[in-house]
Parts: sequence; structure tokens; C-alpha cells
Amino acid sequence: MTLLRILDYAHSLMEDSLTEGDIAVDGTCGNGHDTLFLANLVGETGHVYGFDIQPDAIANTKARLEEHDAYVQTSLIHDSHANLSEHIHNDHHNQIQAGIFNLGYLPGSDKSVVTKPEETIASIESLLHQVKKGGLIVLVVYHGHPGGKEEKEAVLRYVESLDQKNVRALQYGFINQKNTPPFIIALEKQ
Repeated sequence: MTLLRILDYAHSLMEDSLTEGDIAVDGTCGNGHDTLFLANLVGETGHVYGFDIQPDAIANTKARLEEHDAYVQTSLIHDSHANLSEHIHNDHHNQIQAGIFNLGYLPGSDKSVVTKPEETIASIESLLHQVKKGGLIVLVVYHGHPGGKEEKEAVLRYVESLDQKNVRALQYGFINQKNTPPFIIALEKQ
């Protein structure tokens, strides 16, 4: 057995959760890698909602999706993931199978624009209401930047407070790596 690296494990969880025709959310589009990954998993009969507050992230994601012929099954939303419930089509309410978030900042951009604890918690809470029973939310927590430690601690407190009858919570990460390594929080709705 080989332990999977953080992003590989996050993608493995998504692969185990999503099939053709499913509905998914990318709460932090970034450069579009996860949005494309989700779009390929759900196929043209599924749908992916991608959120980001930065116009460059939306533009980068759109270009990546178009380049790989995966734009038709996506909705890119230039808004905070905290407002995701406002953008989910009525037909998709309570039909979301999985969601993924990379917390922190957009690689290669302004590092002062970061995900915020209160918005992240609001989006997790909202998505938990939208996710089907057995659905999964994966958070990749990058916390080695200014504000990252505070977000990490707030998200952990929130997740630890969730009733285990409603949500199973997993934390996965390497504990002997230097430089505040990222880790995963996975939430499975019961």
C-alpha cells in the first residue's frame, strides 16, 4: 500500500463519490484543475457549479474547460462560495453528490486574497443542506499563509461540532512534514 499525497487522495475521494450524471460543486475554482476533474467525472449529463471571487480564477477555469471540451456541463459563478445556495438551480436542490474546496489563495496570484473562515463555514453549512445522503464534501486545507491558521482552527472547531448521526468527518494529513503541510477534511452526509 502507498499512502496517497493530499491532492491525489482528494481526487480519489471524488472518483469514489461521483459518476456520470451527478451534480458537483467546486467551491474554489482557482486555475480550474478541480473543476475540470469534476466535469470529466460527471460527464455531459451531469453538472458542476464552480465558484470563485477572483475574475482571473473564473477566466482561467473557463479557458481550461473550453480547451478540454468540458464547459457545457459547468456553471462558473463569480461570487463567494458562501453564497452557493443562491446559485444552485432549483432542479439541483438536494441533489448534489459531492463538493470540493481548496482553502487558501489562488496559486500565482495575490496572496492577500484568501478564503475566510466565516465564508468557508457558511458554504460548508449550506452545502451540507444541498448534498444528498451519502454525499461527500472534501476540504483541502492550506494554512501556511497569513490568516490560514485562523481559518484552519475555525473550520476544525465547526467540523468537530457536527453531530456524528448526521455527518461522518475524517481528517487526513501527513504529520511529519515541514512548512505547515495541507491536510484534508472529508465530510460524508448520513
